[in-house]
Amino acid sequence: MKGKCGSLDSSCIQELDWRKNCHWGRRYGAAWEPGGEPLVTSCLESESENKLDGETASDSESKSEFGGSPAVPTSDDTPEVLNRALSNLSSRWKNWWVRGILTLAMITFFFIIIYLGPMVLMTIVMCVQIKCFHEIITIGYNVYHSYDLPWFRTLSWYFLLCVNYFFYGETVTDYFFTLVQREEPLRILSKYHRFISFALYLTGFCMFVLSLVKKHYRLQFYMFGWTHVTLLIVVTQSHLIIHNLFEGMIWFIVPISCVICNDIMAYMFGFFFGRTPLIKLSPKKTWEGFIGGFFATVLFGLLLSYVMSGYRCFTCPVEFNNDTNSFTVDCEPSELFQLQEYNIPLVLQSVVGWKTVRMYPFQIHSIALSTFASLIGPFGGFFASGFKRAFKIKDFANTIPGHGGIMDRFDCQYLMATFVNVYIASFIRGPNPSKLIQQFLTLRPDQQLHIFNTLKAHLVDKGMLGSLEDA
Repeated sequence: MKGKCGSLDSSCIQELDWRKNCHWGRRYGAAWEPGGEPLVTSCLESESENKLDGETASDSESKSEFGGSPAVPTSDDTPEVLNRALSNLSSRWKNWWVRGILTLAMITFFFIIIYLGPMVLMTIVMCVQIKCFHEIITIGYNVYHSYDLPWFRTLSWYFLLCVNYFFYGETVTDYFFTLVQREEPLRILSKYHRFISFALYLTGFCMFVLSLVKKHYRLQFYMFGWTHVTLLIVVTQSHLIIHNLFEGMIWFIVPISCVICNDIMAYMFGFFFGRTPLIKLSPKKTWEGFIGGFFATVLFGLLLSYVMSGYRCFTCPVEFNNDTNSFTVDCEPSELFQLQEYNIPLVLQSVVGWKTVRMYPFQIHSIALSTFASLIGPFGGFFASGFKRAFKIKDFANTIPGHGGIMDRFDCQYLMATFVNVYIASFIRGPNPSKLIQQFLTLRPDQQLHIFNTLKAHLVDKGMLGSLEDA
């Protein structure tokens, strides 16, 4: 049977409303039985297999609907003022200017929130997390809502609340330990934090079980998994971004800036020099853009690290001052942010004409960060492209004209945040004496005395205590 949906098997549209079946069949590549259970095979599978390499979902849809006529233009979310100003340009150059102007606007906004300090940055990270979660969940809800099954959105947001309560509660206990111990209600919440978090999650779990509806079990469990995978991707990694911020704003700004630089430079190199396709998931990506973005990002990371390493406000860990009840970023810079002299390899000495070079040790680490941002980070974007192609959508949302949704801009950032957190834990972070002292002071007097005697005996055995007493 043939109609607006193209060539569909009759079993796929039996007893379904024509318009509804066409809409979901085209958009999600799968038809749904009247009872709500998804068919095992896609009704449009054979049609998808016949698409040309690099052909987008909208191209295929327009061909099936209009017999090979050009694709129907999608809604333009570009601001009207830009449409009028760029009306005489071709679509290629119009897209270039729209993306460029809005990229500059986003970079300006990024500088502003950095200037406003750590608390504003944490708030922005939380807002971005919520928006990304909303965009991913909305894709699933568009399918789920058509069957009027209860509580999906309610439970999704409830689980988001539970997971944020768990992660941010752990962060507050870790970084605001003295403040928590000073306030009785906070001390109780901190002591039983994990039990409370687990109880909240169990409540949501029981609510989900009670919401199960006969004939819709598979779809409901599918959406349950959808929610949890979204939480894993979005909430967990945004929490790691905040952990990186507490290590020093430089560990927050440099990785994010490297991803932004790679995105911009890869686009520019690909726009002007791109000829060789990189990956089928993203037909517009080219090897020229990928390689050009890599070298530009490494150079940018070295320069940015050199500039930021000279300022304590960027290099010092973000700590909470109990006397002023505010964040402070004042400290004596570690060796990581002190200029040192390095010998240049003999092979390069004849090229550059120098035997030594003075640089910050952090600049060496920035090479690892920028390399990951340019070689591995884009795979976060490829993953997102595959996800969008699976559901026949162009962008996660249309929040930012020319760029798509917030998730379209942060698909690589989340992967980068995880790498930075693992990198710091593996190669940078050491024991924190101040945190050990804070925990020591909260112990009972007999426990403190036991630790004191144990430490004293250990130092005497090593001969360190005697030398200290003589001094």
